[in-house]
Amino acid sequence: MLHETTAWVVNHVVGPMNLGTLIVGPREHVVAVAELDDTAAVELGPLLRDTAHVVETLCRPEQTYVCVWSHGHDARKHLHIAVQPVTAEVRARYGGLRAEQLQARMMADGDEPDTTAVEQFCERARELFRSVSLTNISNISAEERN
Repeated sequence: MLHETTAWVVNHVVGPMNLGTLIVGPREHVVAVAELDDTAAVELGPLLRDTAHVVETLCRPEQTYVCVWSHGHDARKHLHIAVQPVTAEVRARYGGLRAEQLQARMMADGDEPDTTAVEQFCERARELFRSVSLTNISNISAEERN
């Protein structure tokens, strides 16, 4: 696990997505954003912001995709929010594809990032999450004092 809040857990994706793609998932079994409880809903915005900050700092992408997934084979399965860095290198490797076409090709090709590279990325991401969280706590405390 890279990072957690009361209602959410952040991990590196397992499977055929590029290095640096993080998955934000609820601790409780939830299949849709509409089902989030108040705690999960309140935490989601800041957590997505912090996750995107970590991805952008470590990967320096052209763009960071934030996508909601919940599909199983026949029905909704479990809510996952992918935070995916898309660099020029990633687009070039997949023929310039973007958005859902890029993600579909990645899934179809089945190429997974190197395990050692994922572990190294995760260690750097944990450190960055810690510093981002401390900064946010300091900012919140300062706002509350005013």
